[in-house]
Amino acid sequence: MTEIRDLKYRQWFKGADVDGDGSITRHDVRLMGERYIAARGTGQQIATARQLTEGLDAFWATVIAPMDQDGDGKVDLREMTEGFRRALADPALYAQQVGPVADCYFDLIDLDGDDRVDQAEFAEIFGQAGNVSQEDCAAVFTALDLDGSGGMDRAEFHQALTEFFYGEDPNAPAAHLFGKIPG
Repeated sequence: MTEIRDLKYRQWFKGADVDGDGSITRHDVRLMGERYIAARGTGQQIATARQLTEGLDAFWATVIAPMDQDGDGKVDLREMTEGFRRALADPALYAQQVGPVADCYFDLIDLDGDDRVDQAEFAEIFGQAGNVSQEDCAAVFTALDLDGSGGMDRAEFHQALTEFFYGEDPNAPAAHLFGKIPG
């Protein structure tokens, strides 16, 4: 495990600690989803919103909550970093650990429902709901659009998340998916 993954996890933590109290709780995980749903304006997409909520509940129960080493119902940065190191050690488990929640996020990000995320959709969701600067959104999106089509399909999105959670390359575009990491 390298320092680069710890830096990426710290960026993720900053976004997941929705209330900014220095820890992640089940409430933060739900609020994280609600931010995306609100940014999406998904009143007509109730099923997707419900799937995201259920997926985040499962993500909390199976990935985040077990990181709570002291049993206080909160996961601080140290607990989360150590927990991600343990839980996200094997990229072969991506489909079970991250994939279902990632699919729900993709469906919410895909604002026009064309099964691809364009730069405007990416910037709207990651900028508003993910607290990533517009400049970072534009640079990351351009780099993640592997085929240069002007949109990320579901496979490119999953590839980006796999690189973010499991990758070791500080120069990989996905390293900055949740905000620019110090380099």
